[in-house]
Amino acid sequence: DDEMTSSGNSVVIVDAVRTPIGKRNGGLSTMHPGETLGLVQKALIERTGIDPALIEQVIGGVVSQVGEQAFNLTRTAWLGAGLPLSTAATTVDTQCGSSQQATGLAASLIGSGVVDIAMACGVEAMSRVPIGVSGSKKLGHGVPIPPPYFDQYEMTSQFEGAERIADKWGITREDTDAFGLASQQRAIQAWEEDRFAGQYITVEAPDLDEEGNPTGTTHLVSRDEGLRETSMEKLATLKPVGRPDGVHTAGNASQISDGAAAILMMTEAKAAELGLTPKARIVDTCLVGTDPELMLTGPIDATQRLLARTGLTIDDIDVFEINEAFASVVLAWAKETGADLAKTNPNGGAIALGHPLGGTGAFLLTKAIYELERTGGKYGLISMCCGGGLGTGTLIERF
Repeated sequence: DDEMTSSGNSVVIVDAVRTPIGKRNGGLSTMHPGETLGLVQKALIERTGIDPALIEQVIGGVVSQVGEQAFNLTRTAWLGAGLPLSTAATTVDTQCGSSQQATGLAASLIGSGVVDIAMACGVEAMSRVPIGVSGSKKLGHGVPIPPPYFDQYEMTSQFEGAERIADKWGITREDTDAFGLASQQRAIQAWEEDRFAGQYITVEAPDLDEEGNPTGTTHLVSRDEGLRETSMEKLATLKPVGRPDGVHTAGNASQISDGAAAILMMTEAKAAELGLTPKARIVDTCLVGTDPELMLTGPIDATQRLLARTGLTIDDIDVFEINEAFASVVLAWAKETGADLAKTNPNGGAIALGHPLGGTGAFLLTKAIYELERTGGKYGLISMCCGGGLGTGTLIERF
């Protein structure tokens, strides 16, 4: 063990919690994203019994920071939940990896001694704030890409990036459909076997009338809404989304989703002082830059970096959570790293459960922590591809 993981100042995760993931215009779509985020922030405090005033900083991830998701949503969510005004908050945008980068930043603040206790979290209400809307020309504020960028790189879409990855690693439509089917089957099995027990809260969301006003009644959201019974035959009928002859469809790429997740972190010494039992230790984190034209290969580089820095091998890892933005991203990552797909997203991923952009990093960490507990595994590796060519990475060790 190096000093970082064995000293009393090592960073530990005391608890992690998530909402169920709502499907597009589903159960969570009637809630303001700040309210959804506030629910998981508050749930962590209630579950652990910690005095919220001891939490010095909250770092949250949100991608489309416009409208309801603007104005440092992490802070307004916290205040809206009735939590102490003395706790500071920051909202970060690392595209899809936003809340995983939030956990990396929170771990860094704790590890460097700036704070003893921090919360990382993330949210996205894609039903209410559509993907890409913050950079839309319709807003009349120009385009987000500076002119010199185009002299350096071709501007590709994430759909095109995913197809180029499939080309480069020899991934076929049959491969992507089989992966999409497996994600759905694993998610269905996970819910049938109650594998997510303890990691999610049930959300009471308002019912709205046709004008969007609350009716005074509510509905409960108590399970992930993206699950679908499907088959290779059904998946084969879906039209490609990236290219006319592409390998990705709505059945083997991530869904439009709503949801929030949060993680409470502190030094090991502080957890002992407060009488809290950690669930996991953060061994290492990273954020790496990758080719912005391929865009989505980040998990390969992040995984290689984490293993090189810690001296672990791919076979030492018991569970991987690699975001299923597109099937080709995970399949290329597995080919390149030699990772076992049986240990990757064992309870389904974004294809089946959904991908609430800014919240997904915290969701994946939460899922990995509880899966290590459930199976008695030791190490978990979480990684995501991000728009613009980035890869997030976190390596955790179960307590």
